[in-house]
Amino acid sequence: MVKGRSEPEFDRELSDLPPELRWREWMRRIEAVLFASASPVPRADLARIVGQGASVDLLVEDLAADLDGRAFEIAMVAGGWMFRTRTAYAPAIRAAADVGGQLLDLSEFDVAVLAAIAYHQPITRDGLKDIFGKEITRDLIGRLHAHSLIGTGPRAPRRGAPYTFVTTEQFLVAFGLESLRDLPDREQLEDAGVVGEAQQVDFG
Repeated sequence: MVKGRSEPEFDRELSDLPPELRWREWMRRIEAVLFASASPVPRADLARIVGQGASVDLLVEDLAADLDGRAFEIAMVAGGWMFRTRTAYAPAIRAAADVGGQLLDLSEFDVAVLAAIAYHQPITRDGLKDIFGKEITRDLIGRLHAHSLIGTGPRAPRRGAPYTFVTTEQFLVAFGLESLRDLPDREQLEDAGVVGEAQQVDFG
């Protein structure tokens, strides 16, 4: 940038436009931000690009309705909004697009361990061993870390202060959850024999 040259002031209000066009422009701004963002965009960030009295929630609702029938949709995940391809088009994407780097490529047991971490976090490797009845390998933990699905939690308050594991925002994004409150009911999963066993858990 040339020294001494400043960016023009961002016009949030668009007061020179009639109300209908103003609303439409705010929708398009939100669409542009969501399209450009690789992670969920929280309400507070979207509020910075629309008029002070405008409802971000209503704008997102109108934009979602505007996108009805398209191959992608707006999803509320991890406390923010993001674009997501509709499930019906997943086979077409796998058949034609290079999405290898985006695939989680987790085994059923990997997902079961991930589910245990989600429900019991923060949890240590010993805690996971108690659930599954066997040692959880560093390789498995490393795979979950590599996909940014888990992170390091607080050290456990006991001898040796072992590290604990917690799920991340990327975990919520990967499984389409707005928050951990959206996890399937744990009692139902336990009754079905899913939690605590080496079986696949479908979060979404």
